[in-house]
Amino acid sequence: MLTDPTESPHPDVDDRPPSQVMRLLITCPDQAGIVAAVSRFLFEHGANIIESDQYSSDPFGGQFYLRMEFAVDAGEIGQLAERFGLIAERFEMTWRLWNAGERKRTALLVSKEDHCLQDLLYRWRRDELNAEIVLVASNHPDHRELVESLGLPYHHVPVADPQSKPEAERRLLEILDGECDLVVLARYMQILSGEFLRRVGVPVVNIHHSFLPAFAGAGPYAKARERGVKLIGATAHYVTEELDAGPIIEQDVNRVSHRDDVTTLTRLGADIERTVLARAVTWHCEDRVLRQGNTTVVF
Repeated sequence: MLTDPTESPHPDVDDRPPSQVMRLLITCPDQAGIVAAVSRFLFEHGANIIESDQYSSDPFGGQFYLRMEFAVDAGEIGQLAERFGLIAERFEMTWRLWNAGERKRTALLVSKEDHCLQDLLYRWRRDELNAEIVLVASNHPDHRELVESLGLPYHHVPVADPQSKPEAERRLLEILDGECDLVVLARYMQILSGEFLRRVGVPVVNIHHSFLPAFAGAGPYAKARERGVKLIGATAHYVTEELDAGPIIEQDVNRVSHRDDVTTLTRLGADIERTVLARAVTWHCEDRVLRQGNTTVVF
């Protein structure tokens, strides 16, 4: 039978409701039936699982971690989120649901050194971070021209001395309030107070120029040189009140020798810092990091 070549073989394709990719992250005590219950629930709500990762610290009494991406009709999302509470309660889940189409609004805090700032802005412009950078704040005015040339707001919040720090943190909180889902310390060389961390209301990711827990605090490359280390590294971690001791997201290293002075170590380390921080930001914004106490599971 002859048919009109312009006629779609599937005339109802364009009539399907729009779909949305969602991410579901779960942490709960491990037991049998978790994956089956979640998968059946999604199936019953018309969702199609695209990607699934899971991990158990111990199948007999350990913690269970799950990350799923699934496509679902946009109109089902509200009911799905509301009804999933029954599954969560049954398995004592800590869970969150995120619309993969909504990029996490990210604020960058930086001091004078700009290598991490430059790298994140470059990756953001190339659409490699899966994040939406919304502002940059600094305790120095140095990077204003660069940042504003990209159409981003730049906030100079000086910290003249320890006595001015509470006021600077108050000003930062005003700037960040309601504007971001993530704060990234792109070599922001100020220690944030516990009060700031409690009030900011979003995760804070830091890059430390050392392979933690070695050489925490200031001057790690000089300390590494004094100890004659053969590897230097960088660590991206969530910020907690304890200095440089938050849950680690990513680390990397580079081999060095006795011939390398502090200047060389610093230059080599800057390359590691850039890549480690970019990976951590990307993984966080893709909801690949699940925190548990002072550790992380990264899918």
